[in-house]
Formats: sequence, structure tokens, C-alpha cells
Amino acid sequence: MKARVEAARSGRPQLPRARGDLSDSVISWLRAGEGPLPTREEVRCEAPYGADLQLALYVLYELHYQGFEGVDDDREWAPAPLSARRHLEEAFLTALRYDVPALGAQEAMAGLLTEPAADDGSNVSHYLKREGRLWQLREYAALRSLYHLKEADPHAWVLPRLRGRPKAGMAAIEFDEFGAGRAEDIHAQLFADLMADLALETAYGHYLDLAPAETLAVVNLMSLLGLHRSLRGALIGHFATVEVTSPPGSRRLAEAMRRTGAGSAAERFYDEHVEADAVHEQVVRTEVVDGLLKDEPDLEPDVAFGIGATTLLEGRLAAYLLAAWREDRSALPAPLPYVRARGLARSRA
Repeated sequence: MKARVEAARSGRPQLPRARGDLSDSVISWLRAGEGPLPTREEVRCEAPYGADLQLALYVLYELHYQGFEGVDDDREWAPAPLSARRHLEEAFLTALRYDVPALGAQEAMAGLLTEPAADDGSNVSHYLKREGRLWQLREYAALRSLYHLKEADPHAWVLPRLRGRPKAGMAAIEFDEFGAGRAEDIHAQLFADLMADLALETAYGHYLDLAPAETLAVVNLMSLLGLHRSLRGALIGHFATVEVTSPPGSRRLAEAMRRTGAGSAAERFYDEHVEADAVHEQVVRTEVVDGLLKDEPDLEPDVAFGIGATTLLEGRLAAYLLAAWREDRSALPAPLPYVRARGLARSRA
């Protein structure tokens, strides 16, 4: 455990614990640089949304972000794990295409823009605003940290694959996400500050071993869409979903932070997203999505697929969390310890 914490503080987390044969073979290969890796036939035998497949895929994707302690950076592009990753991606993508209903981009966008008149009981932010407790907010933040500590990074991969209006719109939004030139305002840093207010470990990837398959799938979708030029339309659909749904959800989460006395930095992260994403929503709709479809109309089904896949996986995660919390039990396999705020985060340092 001490080695794991020290590695995380250095910015490079240790490899996680395996959750089955697929993830075990991937993690073992990354440690040694040799050995068997999952074959297409082996991958087809596993549940596409299951923890084993999703962890194997997550670990391979992380080679394109911060990597892992003790894993050579050159393994990012080694042919063997790339081939194994392709098998895992095919299984994940096939399941998503089967489960996501076919819609047009405008119809899919319209569904995002209509905020339900009443809480139907399936929304995490509604639950946390109304009755969430501090321990539930801590669990939520710990799981969301797998993305928010690298917020906007997966979306940045689409920039070289766009041109004109959608490229300019995406770049403008990403500029805000990365702090508009101020390191202390990078959204990943703001989330680290939130975590410090909640007495959570702020190191990148620290809570990977506690994350359920549903969380891994949400994060993996971003990496899958961002890393493939052929899926650039779906990445824009995903990005649109995040930006359009963020303001009302962030407003509720900010209220939950205030109600439970989580701390000023915890409140600030979501307050910032209420304000910034309200502007981003307009840019996404008029410049990014509309601009892309005018430039490349054939990508409309892909944009709709990205919206549908994001909605599907976020719904699965919400159902998982709410099922546990409504039974007054943790959604994590182990309780979260309290930690002292560290230098990485400014709040309460």
C-alpha cells in the first residue's frame, strides 16, 4: 500500500489489481513486457460491460495518458498490446452499437435539451441534492476522479481531426477547460481541490481499484472515441452530451456540497461548471455540432451514437450508485479513509 501511494504522488500510479483473466494477462504483460495477451476468442467469452474486460481496456488506455509506475513509456505503441486492445474495443463497441437506439443527431440533441419536469428517481445529482450525505458525496467524487483528474484530455484528441467551425469551437471550450492559461484554474486542478475538501487522496488514478465496471466503462468510452479518427463524430456527440447536461446537474451538485458543508473548493468546482458550461452549451450546439454536420453530413449517425452511448453508460452508473445508496450501503468494495490535504490541492493545504 505504501508503494502504491508513493507512486501515485509522483504522478504515475501503480498498476491496479487484476479482476479476471483478461486484465491479469494485460497487467502481467505490462510489468514484464512479454507473455500472452487476450485473444479475440477469449475476449468474446467475457461480458463486454464486465469489470474484467473494462479494467483491461482501461489499463491499456492509460498508457496514452500518465502511464504507470515501472511501465516503460515505449509500451504505449507496442504492437502486441495494441492488438489486444483492438479485440477489447471491438467487443465493447459491438455491445454499444447493439444497445444504443438509432436516432438522428437532431432528435438525440433534442432529448438532451429537455430537462425533465420532475425527478424520475434515476438521476444521481437529484438524489445527492435532495438527500445525499457527505459519505455519498465522497464516494461519488472518488469514482468521478478517474475522469475529472484528466478532464478534457480525451476530447483534445479530436482537435487535429476537425477543421473550420467545429475545430475553432472545440478549441475555445478546451481552452476554458484547461484554465484559460492559468494552471490553478485547470478543471482537473479544481477537482483535486474539491477532493481535498472532501478529505480524499488527490493523486491521479488513486481510486482505480475501488471503481466498479460501470465507472470504468464511462471513462473508457471517452478514450475509445477520442483515440479513433473514425469515431470523431461519436466523440463530438459525447462531448455535446457532457456540455449540454452539465449546467443543471452541476447546479444540483453544488447545492449538495453546500447543504452538507463539504467546503468552498468543493462548491467552486460545480459552480464553475454551471457558469462555464452554460456558455459552452451554446458553442457546442451552434459551432461544434452544427458546424461538423454542415462540413461532414455523413457523420450524423455517429454524432447520435455518441450521444446515445454516453446516455446509456451514465444511466448504468447512476443505477449502480443509487441501488447501493438507497439501501444505505457503500457503492465501493472498501470504505474510504480520510486523508490530510496535500500540496497538490490548494484547499485546506
